[in-house]
Amino acid sequence: MFAVPYAFAALLAAQAAPAPATAPAPAPAPAPGEPTLEQVKAAAERFRDVNVALAEGYIRDPSNTCEVAEMVGKPASLGTMGIHYFRPDMLGITAPPNPRVNGTSVHTDFNKPAILIYEPQADGSVQLIAVENLVFKKSWAEAGNTAPPTFHGVPWDDMEDNPETKVDEAHHFEPHYDRHVWVFRDNPNGVFAQFNPNASCAAHKGPHDMHGTASN
Repeated sequence: MFAVPYAFAALLAAQAAPAPATAPAPAPAPAPGEPTLEQVKAAAERFRDVNVALAEGYIRDPSNTCEVAEMVGKPASLGTMGIHYFRPDMLGITAPPNPRVNGTSVHTDFNKPAILIYEPQADGSVQLIAVENLVFKKSWAEAGNTAPPTFHGVPWDDMEDNPETKVDEAHHFEPHYDRHVWVFRDNPNGVFAQFNPNASCAAHKGPHDMHGTASN
């Protein structure tokens, strides 16, 4: 037998010891002036009744599309986005799609979301599941911005169609940034994800993609 040098023994002990648990990443927090998720939900609570949304100027997506992940070339497992109701004035929409929806929006206030997202129900009604804001890249840059908008420190999603693919990654919109906030439906992908596997287009009576085909 021989004595193991102290330093070497300490090294062996350190290697054998279990690694310390990694602390979970802190949840995104609102920047100064931004609403909390609870405040976003409270501000949109009245829109659970879609008739209230319609009375306040929101209109249903004219294509009557219930959007799913495959529509933009993403895995079906990511889930569903839903049916969009939007305020043309908040988006600054200048004309119907020709060939793409265009506008002047730089609206980022989630206490007054420009878009409401609903899930179709079997009885023909719709259920509010998320809110969204969208800004057009050109207008955003012309307003002096050099980076995408953020919410709770997280940059918005960058949406721009790739003409070399068969799908339309920008949903027939001009290049834009958008941010979904799932405050009315739990989302395992994250509260700011685009799609939610806990949402469904199964009850939708219209198209489930931008080509006008239904998948139910």
